[in-house]
Amino acid sequence: MPVQDFLSQRAVNVAVDGSYMLPNWYDPQGKLRTFACRTTRVSPFRMIVEVPVVGKIGDRLSSYFRDFGKLEGSISDTMNRSFMLELEMTRERREKLSDMLTWLEKKQANPAMLDLRKNARFVPPNPHSLLTLADSSVHPCFIIDCSVSGVAVSTAVQPPVGMPLAVGAVVGRVVRVLPNGIAVKFVEQQTIRDLERLVARTVPLVTKTETALPQPVAAMGAVMA
Repeated sequence: MPVQDFLSQRAVNVAVDGSYMLPNWYDPQGKLRTFACRTTRVSPFRMIVEVPVVGKIGDRLSSYFRDFGKLEGSISDTMNRSFMLELEMTRERREKLSDMLTWLEKKQANPAMLDLRKNARFVPPNPHSLLTLADSSVHPCFIIDCSVSGVAVSTAVQPPVGMPLAVGAVVGRVVRVLPNGIAVKFVEQQTIRDLERLVARTVPLVTKTETALPQPVAAMGAVMA
C-alpha cells in the first residue's frame, strides 16, 4: 500500500521508540546491525517509522518497540528517512495492538499522563541530524534522545569509543557503544533553550564521500588534542 493511501485511513499518530534489523546489514563481528527508530503513525495493520537507514521495498525485517513488543513485517513503501511497514501477526495479536493504540491515544489526550522525565532527556520534534566525523566525512544520523550534556544517535557508521565528532553543530566524543547506536558526550554542556536548534538538522541525501561540512568541524581539532 502507498503511504498516501495509509494517511487517509484510521490510525494513531504516535511516537514510540524502537529498534529494527535490516537484512544484509552486518557489524564487524558478522552480526546483524540494530538501528534505532521511532513510529509516527500506527494502525493494527501497518505503521510509518522514522529511521536512520531506510532499506528497500520488499525487505522483511524484525523490530521491537517499547509499547508494542516484537513486530515483524515487510517494507511496502519508502520516503526520505522513513518507511512504511506492513505488519505480519495473528488476529489475536492484532486485536491486542488495537487495544494498545486506543490506550496510547487516550494517554496523548491527557496532559496528566505525560512523562515527568521529559526535562531530563527528550527527543526533538525533528529526530534527524548530521554526524561529522574526525576525518571530515558526513553521515545522516537518527537522534534516539538527548540532554544538555550529551546525545544518543543511531547511524549506518560505527565510530569507536573515544572518537571526536559533531552531532549537528555540537562537538563531542563517543563515550559508549549502544545496542542500537552510540552515546556522545558534549565537550561543553548546552542549554535546553539552544539544544534542539544546535543538534537537530535538516538532512540532505548525503554520502560518505561528500565534502560539504557543517561548521563545527574546525573546532574538532581541539577535541582531538
